[in-house]
Amino acid sequence: MKELKVLTMGEAMAMFIAEDSGSLDDCMRYKRYVAGAETNVAIGLSRLGIKTAWMSKVGDDSFGRMIMKTLTNEGVDVSNVLMDPLNPTGFQLKSKVEQGDPVVEYFRKNSSASKISLEEFPLEKLPSTQHLHLTGIPPAISGSFRELSWQVLKHLKQKGATVSFDPNLRPSLWPNEREMISIVNMFAEEADWLLPGIQEGEILTGYSNKEDIASYYLELGVKLVVIKLGEEGAYFATQNERKEVPGFTVTEVVDTVGAGDGFAVGVISALLEGASNEEAVLRGNAIGAKAVMSSGDHEGLPNMEELEHFMKKGVLQSCLNYK
Repeated sequence: MKELKVLTMGEAMAMFIAEDSGSLDDCMRYKRYVAGAETNVAIGLSRLGIKTAWMSKVGDDSFGRMIMKTLTNEGVDVSNVLMDPLNPTGFQLKSKVEQGDPVVEYFRKNSSASKISLEEFPLEKLPSTQHLHLTGIPPAISGSFRELSWQVLKHLKQKGATVSFDPNLRPSLWPNEREMISIVNMFAEEADWLLPGIQEGEILTGYSNKEDIASYYLELGVKLVVIKLGEEGAYFATQNERKEVPGFTVTEVVDTVGAGDGFAVGVISALLEGASNEEAVLRGNAIGAKAVMSSGDHEGLPNMEELEHFMKKGVLQSCLNYK
């Protein structure tokens, strides 16, 4: 077995995507997938040959077993996933749209993942890993998941792991915006690599331009800030380097959800391989673009051969809107 390089953690859900355009009220036909920001990243990294584990809790039900089978088939280590006989796996419905973002309805209250606790995952039994990837979703799901995420972050940083953090703001999961900003920023300032979207950066810092947003986090100790800029690509900043990297043209936008996770896959995988910051952001742009041309959250994530082919053929200056 390859040495574990990346650990991520979060909630996975069953996702039902409408097969016909229009309101979810009227839809009679759906196709089932697995959804979850962190599982998207785990699957994407695994497809690129990076040994990745996902840590969570799913219901001991058909949805939970589907998630486990999907991740196992993708080569993701699920040995740190618990099956919950008492609480169900969450699910979501997603509309089909001809353009723009789909409507998504979540059914995750009191899900198995929301009941996760630190007592179920003793820190001394965590797998050793080179890198930890977190998002702002688990801290929003429940207080217990927030505490577990925080303790895992602190523990693995002390063990020498690098940390990436995607704010992935979900305002509907928080009691109020003030608490969301405070807690997400608490996690963000612990990251080595921070990956916000431009609108997320504006909400979290109060600044309206990418340069000030990046400076805000660099002053807190973040080593690399990468800001997703939609059709303009992405902007990265360190203490010694700042640059905007254009995106890739998308021939057909099928589903925009998951593009930001694809972006994270590109940046993380490239940095772990020792690539430059610019090369990493360019790969992030490429995988983000590739992701939106397929239905489902992770179905468009490429293997290395597909990625190299796409990047050779890709045209810069994308129309992509990252999520």
